[in-house]
Order: sequence, then structure tokens, then C-alpha cells
Amino acid sequence: MAITLNQIAAACAFALAAAGLCATATAAETHPKATKVLKQKAKSSKHKKAKKEDTKQEVVDNEPEPDVTDTTMAEYSCELNNKVTIYRNLMDDSHIALRWKNHLRRMDKVGTTTGAQRYENAKLGLVWIGIPSKGILLDSKQSRQLANECKDAEQAKPPVVASAPAEPKS
Repeated sequence: MAITLNQIAAACAFALAAAGLCATATAAETHPKATKVLKQKAKSSKHKKAKKEDTKQEVVDNEPEPDVTDTTMAEYSCELNNKVTIYRNLMDDSHIALRWKNHLRRMDKVGTTTGAQRYENAKLGLVWIGIPSKGILLDSKQSRQLANECKDAEQAKPPVVASAPAEPKS
């Protein structure tokens, strides 16, 4: 049975990784300073994560909920069973209220060159883009999609195909 160069390289990489794990564990067990440093690093990283989450929660909780009286409501069903509800005031098209994950947020209209409807909440990083065939909700701070393929009842209907007029028979 012949051993290939790739198999030897993989075995060496595995052995080095295992040795590195063993060396780290033994160093922490034998040196009290190493144990102390590792504990301090773990505490500081947990503290930073907790502080960052608290700040994010404060930003979300500080924003007042918009008033949706005298508005029209459109419910969107999205991929992965996500739901988005848009509240529009017919007298003011420069703002909408968007309900996502049980939070109601005010969104400001942003002009586009493509004709798409774009609304943003810069404080939270939410972006709603509406085109005739669907809507999409983005998180601009984390550069990711929150909800895609969002369609209201009208958009969810199958497209109507116009049939060609019948040719007269002679």
C-alpha cells in the first residue's frame, strides 16, 4: 500500500494541531501565571460582549414607537416564514412604519434612481427596499439580509398571462 504526499501532509498537520492543544493545556496546568492570564482574557472578552449587547439593546429600547393610526397596512410573507408589516400614511409618503419581530420602527424615505421604494432607519441600520415584484429587509450595520422574497397578497398572486386573440377561421 503506497502512501501519498497528501496523506503524509494531512497526518503531519493533524499531529501538529494535537500537539499544540496538548501543549496549551499542560502549560496552563503547570504555570499559575498562565492560568491567571487565561482567566483574565476570558473575563475581559465576556465583559466586552455583554457591554456591546447592552449598548445595542439600549439603542433599540430608546427609540419611540411610531403612531400607526390613520394608516393603511400591508402584510408581507417572506422566505423562512418571516413576516413584515408596513404601515403607510396616505398623506405622508416620506415615512413608513415597519413591524419586524414584534418591533415597530419608523423608516425614512431615501431617493433612488431606479424607482424602487427605499426606506431606512439609520440609527438601527434597517433598510426596506420595495420593488413591484417583492420586498427585502436588510441590516446595513451587519451587512446581511433579514427577510427576502417578501410579498403582500397582491404580489403573491400568480401572474396573469394574456392569451393571444383567436385568429378568425376562413
